[in-house]
Amino acid sequence: MPETRAANGPRGDAGGVDWAAHLAREEARYRDGEARLASEAAEGDVDPRQRQLTRLGNAAGGAGLALLMQGEPGQAAEWFARAAARYRESFADAPPGSWGRPIGAVKALVLADDWAGAEEAAAWALTTGAAESDSPVGGYAAALALLVLGRDGEARVRADTIRIHQDFPADVGDALAFIAAQDVVGYTVAIQSVLESFEARDEYLEDLPVADTVLVLQALAARRGMAAELSSTLLPG
Repeated sequence: MPETRAANGPRGDAGGVDWAAHLAREEARYRDGEARLASEAAEGDVDPRQRQLTRLGNAAGGAGLALLMQGEPGQAAEWFARAAARYRESFADAPPGSWGRPIGAVKALVLADDWAGAEEAAAWALTTGAAESDSPVGGYAAALALLVLGRDGEARVRADTIRIHQDFPADVGDALAFIAAQDVVGYTVAIQSVLESFEARDEYLEDLPVADTVLVLQALAARRGMAAELSSTLLPG
């Protein structure tokens, strides 16, 4: 696997974050995970393998986010594609209800700005049974996939269900529903709330201070001409 090199241009170090160091760490995690994966494949144990594949997906996605924050979307897209592939590969042997894998695959390809790939992954996500799940996370996977596919009416139904679920962030559910309804005012309020929730956090996935959910929602909104004007150190400059 070729190593991605940090850009010579802007580092995207808003808020004092060393994105080049984050990138190097995620690349190292990915290489280490690949070595472990080869060992686990030789042993033939599917459970450690599916968990290792998920960790690889997380590391690849983290590398993509670090590159986005450095202003390198092309290199980021390569890592996001790896992340999506690893998440999908992990799903076959994952425990029932592992909806984070389809969510991760779809989000990664949206972040890569690969809409053809995102649509294919979204169609696959719906075949996993997410739309029939009673889980709010399964509902999130379904709503996200349906929005990517432009099936806004169906997406709104799923979003309206999860936005009132006590175990799901209401503002994320609101944002999904307002995108589906093409309610610009409602979406703007909701996405600002989602961003504020990220800014209030002390911990982030892969220790990367990036509002990745905001980026995905904004990309979906932008395809409908309703993205909000946002500014934050947790977003690419």
